[in-house]
Amino acid sequence: MPRFTLGRHRLIRTGMNRLIAQLHLALVFMTRLPLPELGELPEGGLARAMRLFPVVGLIIGGAAGLVYLAAHLVLPSAICALLALATGILITGCLHEDGLADLADGFGGGHDITRKLEIMRDSRIGSYGVTAVGMSLLLRGTAIAALDTPLHAAFALVAAHALSRAVIPAVMLILPPVRLDGLGKGAGQPEREDAGVAMLGALLIALLLLPLGTAIAMTAAAIAGAIALSYLAFRQIGGQTGDVLGATEQVAQAAALLAAVATL
Repeated sequence: MPRFTLGRHRLIRTGMNRLIAQLHLALVFMTRLPLPELGELPEGGLARAMRLFPVVGLIIGGAAGLVYLAAHLVLPSAICALLALATGILITGCLHEDGLADLADGFGGGHDITRKLEIMRDSRIGSYGVTAVGMSLLLRGTAIAALDTPLHAAFALVAAHALSRAVIPAVMLILPPVRLDGLGKGAGQPEREDAGVAMLGALLIALLLLPLGTAIAMTAAAIAGAIALSYLAFRQIGGQTGDVLGATEQVAQAAALLAAVATL
């Protein structure tokens, strides 16, 4: 075999191994799936792995969509939607719901930045947090149940999960980390290229599964939700934390699902 062919195969194998390692890291970070222990962290760590966040969303949304389709054989749409939501929550371990609850409690109950951050770090949940998570579940659940066909509901779930995670790297580029020791700081800052790859990947997933108008509307809605949450976070605490990123996912996912209902 020619030497240049061997070199090309080695480069391809190295690139695939790097992508697999980055996907592994992204899955370990964003889910509670029983994955094997991480070995050496891939080059660039979590910040570089963020380009694969839409793939994580594809996996979570795919599982939720399959549950919805299976349940729809014997159950009404509303119950199927709740079961699909529960599937996503089980896979992620309430990671994003917890961020939304902490953000709502902090922004709603704190009178200055220091107090807001203190409340957000508190593991206890207050009335603002309960209300925010309850509204998120109601909005997403009713949106899923309102879609016209089970297949559209399943595909919209996949696209919404992919899009809501794709906007996270962009928010990390827009907003500076507030804490020196928090998740938003420790994860590192993704490159513009990685944020762009994440958004393009999520858009491609949506385009493959849904009509053009719906895919574009869901993408625009997810971006608009992320921008709105980013503006709120900047006004409230001057930047982002892990809770802000988790809340961003929730807001973007709900916005994307509502856009699906409006266009399908």
